[in-house]
Amino acid sequence: MDDVKSEKPTRPYRSRLREENARRTRQAVVRAATDLFVARGYGATSLADVATAAGVARPTVFAAFGSKGALLRQVLDEALAGDDEPVPVAQRPWFRPVWQAPDAAGVLTAYAAVCTLIGRRAARIFEVVRRAADDTAELAEIWETLLRNRRAGARMVVERLDALDRPPPSGRDAEQAVDELWFYNDPAHYHALVLRCGWSEESFQAWLARRMHDALLGDARH
Repeated sequence: MDDVKSEKPTRPYRSRLREENARRTRQAVVRAATDLFVARGYGATSLADVATAAGVARPTVFAAFGSKGALLRQVLDEALAGDDEPVPVAQRPWFRPVWQAPDAAGVLTAYAAVCTLIGRRAARIFEVVRRAADDTAELAEIWETLLRNRRAGARMVVERLDALDRPPPSGRDAEQAVDELWFYNDPAHYHALVLRCGWSEESFQAWLARRMHDALLGDARH
């Protein structure tokens, strides 16, 4: 009977230190991948390159993310959100002014600030994906997902406008409003005007707010 194991349930062993070390490793890998993807492009960057830059072994990178495509998705997620916490963009504190704005004009002003912040974080890596989207089906799907998510964000903001601004301005079509806001929330605008042309973020944000107001409100309420 001595060899009979106790049937008392045991609690899985979890080391907070181990979990924290694993998270730091993942963060180092994501930072290294971001830098390499932007500097070299997606196709010219291997998992071995990322591992070397992050100071870890290649199997460590593979074990943490599974593939280069999955690593790219994580890079994009963290660029958009600002960290690796599993909290949707619309629930982030920096998105809160969009929900708290008292009128439609305030919503668009706040959303222009959100788009500027996202541009700062994600414009470069969005450009990487755009350039690589024709190379493989996986990259094409990642790019299409980015487009769909941006459009979903635009629709969410337009619905907020409609809730506050009743009746909507004469002639405003809901789907066209989504189209226009989807056009303006593209980080490519930040890439072109701030990173390429040298605009300040303040100038870009003010320009973006004006364009959004003119397109969706049709007057000078900004």
